[in-house]
Amino acid sequence: MLPKAEAAYFAIADISGYTNFLAAVELDHAQDIIADFMDTVVKALRPPFRLAKFEGDAAFVYTTAEKIDGSLLQDAIEGAYFKFRRRLRSVRQASTCECQACVAMGDLDFKFVIHHGEMVKQKMGGREELAGRDVILVHRLLKNTVGEKIGGRAYALYSDAAIRAMGVDPVAQGLIAHHETIDVIGDVTLWARDLEAAWRQEDAQTRMQVTRDDAYAILEFDIAAPRQTVWEFFTVPGQWQKWWDADAIVEDSGKGRRGLGTKNHCMHGNHTVVEEMLDWRPTDYFTVGITLPIPGAPRIVMTRAVLDGPDGMTHLELRVAKPKPKDREFVDGAAAKYTERMTKAIAGLRSMLEGKQPVLDAVEDPALTRSGGRFLTEPVKSGARG
Repeated sequence: MLPKAEAAYFAIADISGYTNFLAAVELDHAQDIIADFMDTVVKALRPPFRLAKFEGDAAFVYTTAEKIDGSLLQDAIEGAYFKFRRRLRSVRQASTCECQACVAMGDLDFKFVIHHGEMVKQKMGGREELAGRDVILVHRLLKNTVGEKIGGRAYALYSDAAIRAMGVDPVAQGLIAHHETIDVIGDVTLWARDLEAAWRQEDAQTRMQVTRDDAYAILEFDIAAPRQTVWEFFTVPGQWQKWWDADAIVEDSGKGRRGLGTKNHCMHGNHTVVEEMLDWRPTDYFTVGITLPIPGAPRIVMTRAVLDGPDGMTHLELRVAKPKPKDREFVDGAAAKYTERMTKAIAGLRSMLEGKQPVLDAVEDPALTRSGGRFLTEPVKSGARG
């Protein structure tokens, strides 16, 4: 029987500066550094993506999910890049090694190419391989001239097919239009995000997280479902409304990208509760300012943190910020009602999610190439080459 074609999103995370880096530095620490950074990025991409295979200086990932929210997919790509940048910074600050590899690690960067199309899975050499025209296309798109246009090596490059499948407006989101001519395939319309610029904006953002130590009240729940899934059911209006007792949830995200400044209007009969996003760090936490439909009511600030829980579960913490003394009585009353509603709603969410997550298939992801972390504490001996 011929393999069946499946629709899929494809992404390649490619290390920029890889060849020059390996050619000029000590190989033992260089391989540790590369493995560490690639491990960081691939872990951040899955889910929603799963690893197809490593390809030298790149990781090829994909997902066959029928429909992915456009904001979630972009968050996955940009979140993986942000975690690489944070890891790079922490490693450089912690490392005591002065070998050429450790000194030059700052020359490394990442670019991402994302496409949507069809593929078939086939067995080759005892393992699963993805094949098809669109698999070829996403690999060909790695060789492009985007860096010349944006003036940098860090970018996310989306094919127009991916943009349309995601259902986003690239112009409204400030993506940069680009075109490439691919041999045999022809002209391809593309949209680019400057990830260096996105990182500078992310890094400069003032965090507004209610921590456990600072919280006035905390609600905690464990849910036997993946973090990515719980995050989706708390942030995507269509999923959120499946378990929360609102008549409708209308999202106002301005440019069509969920995040800082997004307002959610939760409608209950003739009343509307407005939640404004004050901080946004997918898929770790988000902070909202809640305005209740009561004259003179104070705005209630709450951080909703999605954490790794025990035994593979997701631990959810809803942390309420300390109110002003004059508002404590109101917040206490509102919190009591909210606790009752949320406890009941979480019971419904659990029954919806627990034990009902789709199984991708019986094929396991390739193992990650793990770093020994030697470059953090073990300098290259004086007799090392380079």
